[in-house]
Amino acid sequence: MSQPPKTQHASIPEPLAHPETRGIELIQATQRHGRARDLFPVWAAPNVSVLNFTVGASLILLGLELWQAFVVIIIGSLPWILTGIVATSGPAAGTSGSVITRAIYGIRGNRVVVAFFGWFISAVFLALNWLASSFMGAELLGQFGFTDPVLAPVLVTIVVAAVTVLVAVFGHGLILRSYPAVASVLLAIFLLVTAFVLPHAQWGYVAPEPLEGAPLWSAMTIGFAILASTPLSYTNSPDLARYLPESTKPSRIIAATALGGALPCIFFTAAGALMATGIDAVAMDLGIESALLALLPAWLGPIFVVGVIINTIALNGMTTYTASMAFQSIGVPIRRIPSAVVVGAIGTALTIYLVMSTSLLDAVNLMLQLLVLISGPTMAVFATDVILRRNRYSGAELFDEDPGSPFWYNGGWHVPGLLAVVLGAASASLFLTNPAWTGPIAAAMGLVDLSVPVSLLVTAGIYIALTRLAAKRRPGVLPAVENAAA
Repeated sequence: MSQPPKTQHASIPEPLAHPETRGIELIQATQRHGRARDLFPVWAAPNVSVLNFTVGASLILLGLELWQAFVVIIIGSLPWILTGIVATSGPAAGTSGSVITRAIYGIRGNRVVVAFFGWFISAVFLALNWLASSFMGAELLGQFGFTDPVLAPVLVTIVVAAVTVLVAVFGHGLILRSYPAVASVLLAIFLLVTAFVLPHAQWGYVAPEPLEGAPLWSAMTIGFAILASTPLSYTNSPDLARYLPESTKPSRIIAATALGGALPCIFFTAAGALMATGIDAVAMDLGIESALLALLPAWLGPIFVVGVIINTIALNGMTTYTASMAFQSIGVPIRRIPSAVVVGAIGTALTIYLVMSTSLLDAVNLMLQLLVLISGPTMAVFATDVILRRNRYSGAELFDEDPGSPFWYNGGWHVPGLLAVVLGAASASLFLTNPAWTGPIAAAMGLVDLSVPVSLLVTAGIYIALTRLAAKRRPGVLPAVENAAA
C-alpha cells in the first residue's frame, strides 16, 4: 500500500471548544497542520521541572565534584536526540507511536509490549511527577496550618490528577496552543527560584571525600543512568508530532524535540547540583522539597509550589494523553477519553502508595534507574527501526491487522524486535547498580553502572542483525529494511 498523499498546506488546528475525540485513527493529509518549531515549547513546558533540581542534587550526594556533575548532566542529555529521531515517525505514519511499533514487534507482539512496557513507563512517570507536586503542595498547606503528613499530599494528588486528566481529555489542540504560554510562565518562575538558590551555592565546592577510581566511575555512571532515563522514556514522542504535515523536514522535528527537552533539563539540573553544595546533609535528610523551600523568601515559596503543580499538570497531561491511546492500540474496545480517565486512576493510586511509603529523592533515584531496563531497549529498537526504514511508514498498512498483512510477520509476532528488546534488557540488568538490584558484572566492576550504553548497543545490534537476516530469508517481507541495508 502507498502512504497518504503529501501536502504542502497546513489546515486549521482542531478547535478547543470540545474534547479531542480522535485516538489512534489515521490523520489524513488535509487534517495536518503546524510546524516543527511548535514542538519546542511542547517539550520545554514539561521539562521545566522540580525533578531537575532533585536529580541535580542527587549527583552531589553521590559524591561528585561540581565539574564532574556538569559533565554528567551534559552527556546524560544526549539521549534526547533519540527522542527526536523517534518523533519523526509520527508525521511519516500519521498515527501514534503505539501503532507505529507494530512494524517492530508485529501485530500481536506489539499488543504485549505496549500493554506491559508502555503502561509501566506511563504509570511510573505519572506517579513520580504527581509525587513531586504532592510533597511540595503538602509543604505549602503546612504553612497554612494543615499539617497532616498523609492526608495533605493525598488531597493535593487527587486535585492535581483531576486537572491533569482534563488536559488529556481536551488533548492535542489544548497542548499545542497552551504549552507555549505554560513554558514561558514556568521558565519565569524557575529562573526566579534559581536566582535565590545560586547565592547559597559554593562555587569552589570540594566533596568531603573526593572520589577516585572505581567509586568515581560508579557515581558518574549511576548519575548518567538517572539522567538518561528521562529522554529514553519518551517513545511516545511521535504522538505529539503526528499532526504535522508529512512534508515536514525530519531534521527540524529532531532539533525542536531534542532541544525543547534537553535545554531546560541541562540548566535546571545544573542549578540543582549548585543548590546541593550549599545545603548540609541534615537539611537534605528532611527532604529535597523542604530544603529547597527553605532557601526561598516567604513570598516566593507559594509561587514556586504553584509552578511545580503547573509543571506536573503539563507533563502528566501529555503523558496521560499519549497513554490513553495505548489501550486502543492493543485492541481494548475503549474510546480515548474513558481511557484517559483509567490511566489517571492508575497513576493516582501508585502516587498515593508512594506518598505513604517513601521520600521524593529515594523514589526518583530508584525508579528512574530501574526504568532504564525497559526504556533503554524500547527506545533503542524504535530509533533503529526509524533509521533502517529511512522513516518510511505506511499508516494504512499499520492498521491492517489481518493475517498476511505487511506487519503480521510470523503469526503476528516479529521475532527480531521482540528478541532484541528482551536480550537488551537482560544484558542491561547485568550492568545495573541500584539499591533494589545490582548486576553481577556491575558488582565485579566496582558498582560501575553501564546499563544505559549496554541496553542501547546490544538492542540495536541484535535488531539490525536479525532484521537483515529475516529480510534475506523472506524477500519482500521487509522491503524497506532490505533496501536500507543495501
